[in-house]
Amino acid sequence: MKLFIASDIHGSEYYCQKLIGAYKREEADKMLLLGDILYHGPRNDLPKGYAPKAVISLLNAMKDEILCVRGNCDTEVDQMVLEFPVLADYAIIFDGQLTVYATHGHVYNESKLPPIQKGDVLLHGHTHVPVCIEHENYTYINPGSVSIPKEDSQHGYMILENGTFTWKTLEGDVVKVYSIRNS
Repeated sequence: MKLFIASDIHGSEYYCQKLIGAYKREEADKMLLLGDILYHGPRNDLPKGYAPKAVISLLNAMKDEILCVRGNCDTEVDQMVLEFPVLADYAIIFDGQLTVYATHGHVYNESKLPPIQKGDVLLHGHTHVPVCIEHENYTYINPGSVSIPKEDSQHGYMILENGTFTWKTLEGDVVKVYSIRNS
C-alpha cells in the first residue's frame, strides 16, 4: 500500500490544492491527514489562501480516500462540515511488519508516548517541522506542515510505502528517505 501523509493544512485553500495535486501525481492508495485541517490556531498567522470553506469542499470531494486524526485545532464543529471522520485521537496503521501509531502530536508525542511496542513508529505532525529520530525502542517521524512550515523547512508531505518514508516538497522534490529496519 502507498500511503500519502500530510499534516497541518490550517485552512489554506492554496496549499490544499497543491496537496491534492501532489496526491494525484503520487497515485497513492490513501491520504492520511494528521490533523489541524481547517483552523489556523491562535499561535499561527493566517496561511496563504486561508479559506476553510474551500478546503471543506476540496477534501469532501475525496472523502473516501482520506484517513484522518484530530489535531488540537480540530473540533466537533469541523466534524459537522467534513464528510470523513476527523475526531479520532489516533490511528494504528500496519504496513507489512511495520506498525505506525499516527496522531497529531499535541496529546501523544516524544514526551508522552502512546502505547507503542518496540520497533513501532510514532508518527505525528503538530510541530510543523519534518523530523526522523531513531530512539532505542521506537522511531519518531513527522512530515512537517503543508501550509505553515517552521524552522526553515518546506511545504511538504510524506509517502510511506513498503517500510520506507519519503519526505517531499509539494512540487514532488525528494527531501529525505528513511527505511525502517525490521529486527
